[in-house]
Amino acid sequence: MTPRGDDLYSRIPVFRGFGDLMDPALYMPLPDDWTIGLADIVQSTQAIAQKRYKAVNMAGAAVIAAVTNALDGREFPFVFGGDGASFAVPPGDLEAAREALSATARWVQDDLDLMMRVALVPVADVRAQGLDVRVARFAPSPNVSYAMFSGGGLGWAEVAMKRGEFAVPMASFGSMPDLTGLSCRFEEIPATRGLILSVLVVPCAGVDESAFRRVIEDVIAVVERSPDAGRPVPAGGPAIKWPPAGLEFEIRAERGSRLVNRVYVLGRTLLAWFVMRYGISVGGFVPKVYVHQLVENSDFRKYDDGLRMILDCTPDLESALERCLVAAASAGTVRYGLHRQDAAMMTCFTPSALRSDHVHFIDGARGGYASAATALKAMKA
Repeated sequence: MTPRGDDLYSRIPVFRGFGDLMDPALYMPLPDDWTIGLADIVQSTQAIAQKRYKAVNMAGAAVIAAVTNALDGREFPFVFGGDGASFAVPPGDLEAAREALSATARWVQDDLDLMMRVALVPVADVRAQGLDVRVARFAPSPNVSYAMFSGGGLGWAEVAMKRGEFAVPMASFGSMPDLTGLSCRFEEIPATRGLILSVLVVPCAGVDESAFRRVIEDVIAVVERSPDAGRPVPAGGPAIKWPPAGLEFEIRAERGSRLVNRVYVLGRTLLAWFVMRYGISVGGFVPKVYVHQLVENSDFRKYDDGLRMILDCTPDLESALERCLVAAASAGTVRYGLHRQDAAMMTCFTPSALRSDHVHFIDGARGGYASAATALKAMKA
């Protein structure tokens, strides 16, 4: 029986080993009365070609920040996709999520000069297609957990959104979501092993679920067995400078006068840089502890009806992964996209620096997941 209740997600047990990702027993079906929220950037390929990587990532992370703040910090399943995001909410949170999505789409257009489409898809409509929406909770550290989605429903909902179905209208001009805690202050993270590899692997239509599961398990095993790959965030955290590379985006994420916001954010980021640079503990904030948590909490691999990873790896390991995926694609089991670049980037959502549950979304710094998706679509053609 499918569990009910607005606290369902918080009651799903967490798992710690990413190698267990494809175990069906870890996933719980969402109730029919829940709703999937989706957002993505229209023509993200063009934005990437214009080197607007930070803007694209900021837009995707803004969805998660806006909905989290609209729900007063209540836990809900979400996944960051680079040029967009997906999530699910119970009936009691649906209207708040709708307003946050609508306002975020307006902000993305007005302040980032990007077009974001947003949609809300009832889980019941997904099940009417013979698909499912199941959720698990992966904990990369004791501090946070990230949602993993299976069942094919999320993928179907995304395609429906791109057809114009289930659309949420953009809010009126001047509407602004609450983006408190959203920032991108850290510098790019250069590869240390040779390259940053963006990986996206999805099942072919109609493929046997167990065959796809074996391929994903093999891919994860290749990565986890090898000393030639790892999280792209170094143990000491990313470099931080002042003014930060994402200063303009943080200014635009503030409500009110742009001039006042500029002065405020300049001062706030200068103080943050000084505290982090010299390791000064302030009011319970301990920089070394925060950086340790930041590294542990980084979201660089996930599953949302397909495997997504951002890896710092050697060219040899990249070749080994590609051989594995070529064989699986030739067998008609998977479609995949890979994108190679020299650095990763981080976008942060830190509602409170005094808590340990701050989240940090990782993408490639030269196209990342969006470019891997482009490669995947080319394979389909």
